[in-house]
Amino acid sequence: MDINRTTLDSLYTGYKRNFSTGFGKVKPLWQRIATRIGSTTSQNVYPMLGDFPGMREWIGDRQLRLIGMHDYTIKNRDWEDSVRVKRNSIMDDEFGIYAPFMEGLGAAAAEHPDVLVFGALKDGFSSICYDGQNFFDTDHPVGGVGDTPVTTKSNMQAGAGAPWFLLDTSRPLLPLIFQERKKADRLDRLDDPTDPNVFHKKEFIYGVDGRYSAGYGFWQLAFGSKDTLNAANFKSARTAMETQVNDSGSPLGVSPKILVVGPTLRDAGEDILKKEQNSGGETNTLRNAVELVVVPWLV
Repeated sequence: MDINRTTLDSLYTGYKRNFSTGFGKVKPLWQRIATRIGSTTSQNVYPMLGDFPGMREWIGDRQLRLIGMHDYTIKNRDWEDSVRVKRNSIMDDEFGIYAPFMEGLGAAAAEHPDVLVFGALKDGFSSICYDGQNFFDTDHPVGGVGDTPVTTKSNMQAGAGAPWFLLDTSRPLLPLIFQERKKADRLDRLDDPTDPNVFHKKEFIYGVDGRYSAGYGFWQLAFGSKDTLNAANFKSARTAMETQVNDSGSPLGVSPKILVVGPTLRDAGEDILKKEQNSGGETNTLRNAVELVVVPWLV
């Protein structure tokens, strides 16, 4: 094949099509647990996370919320994936061998938010959220409004096993945040014969890049455990979520909707949520209590 602008444009059109095909085949899961927040700067500040929304009786003047007590910040991060195509491969009509790789490049770009968001969920036992505690912790401070004393609440079970998570995904702000400055959905190129990579190395470069990050919303909407996934621990986690209160001491009405596990806990999750009877032959009262969501990034 002759190397000229027309053939290079045609090649790029084909590679873009391969990239889009791979991108479109991915069915993301991160939207199940994270709210997408658009970003227009290097970072977003989330002052509203210090006060869980809730109505109160209007007696006297309005009791205004002071937003900005915590200033939880998520910084955007840069991501990229690129491939080099040798000029000789194009000249020798071997450019087609790169088509599957371009499709894989698109799939990897579409899949990366899943990797990032579920990675943040898994790291929640050691990563700080808006109140200065780890997202999953035993001593989140609660109270201090009116006559309500400051106490602590837990949203975790300690252990040494594979993690599992109960999440309330029914609220406008989901337990995690996916913050997006630039979506990684476009294949770019450096394929002009005068580009340094072509002139010096005889290589055409194609790549994708994005700018985004993941962080944490309200810890009250999530419960993380590394203890054994069984009926007793599931019930304990559910009770801990359903008894969460706001800083005034009023119930938040939290109710878990999904159980998130990795592949190694699939069977345990199905035993709890899908069997009609438990091991003793009694009716399984937890059947369909929540939806089971199995993700491959929790291993």
